[in-house]
Amino acid sequence: MTIYSYILLPLVAGGIGWFTNWIAIKMLFHPRKKIKVLFFEIQGIFPKRQALVAEKIGQMVANELLSVNDIRQRLNKPGSLDAINDNIEDKIEEYLEVTFPAKYPVVSLFMGKKARVRLKDDFMHEVHEITPMVVDKYMDKLENDINIEQIVKERVSLLSPVTLEKLLMGILKKEFQFVEWVGAALGLVIGVVQILIDVLIQHNT
Repeated sequence: MTIYSYILLPLVAGGIGWFTNWIAIKMLFHPRKKIKVLFFEIQGIFPKRQALVAEKIGQMVANELLSVNDIRQRLNKPGSLDAINDNIEDKIEEYLEVTFPAKYPVVSLFMGKKARVRLKDDFMHEVHEITPMVVDKYMDKLENDINIEQIVKERVSLLSPVTLEKLLMGILKKEFQFVEWVGAALGLVIGVVQILIDVLIQHNT
């Protein structure tokens, strides 16, 4: 082998390694539509398995990422309940100070500031008692009405192959590039090993 062969062989092997991994990644998404080649039907893995991918993503989101029970726990946290109660208190105060006098001016004349404060405090006492029950009742209804797993599954199933490819490539672009260059590196190493084997053979003959 000439010096040029020693240089060319690792480069060609590295190029082949990179190209084969690049082709493998492309075949994850292409062809987007099923095509027939002789007796075989060919389609990209993700377009072909999109329904299964959608089902698995739906299960993962519902079970691991966002369940109705998770929402219930977050709403029932003291900080969340306090925020709800503060909002209700603001609305009650606005009603007693602005809306009520405008609607019932005569009655408002006989209701002083202290009476309005006592009325608001009584309202808020009841609100603090019933807010957790209202949240639980609402979440029970939400759990019956909303199937997070089914919603996610339907949304992913309806994605076009182009959108699905853009989505996954946007998330996994660096990983796919790493796989391509690993193929190139392995091809380069194989090329160098072939040269070493050839040199050893020539040396021993």
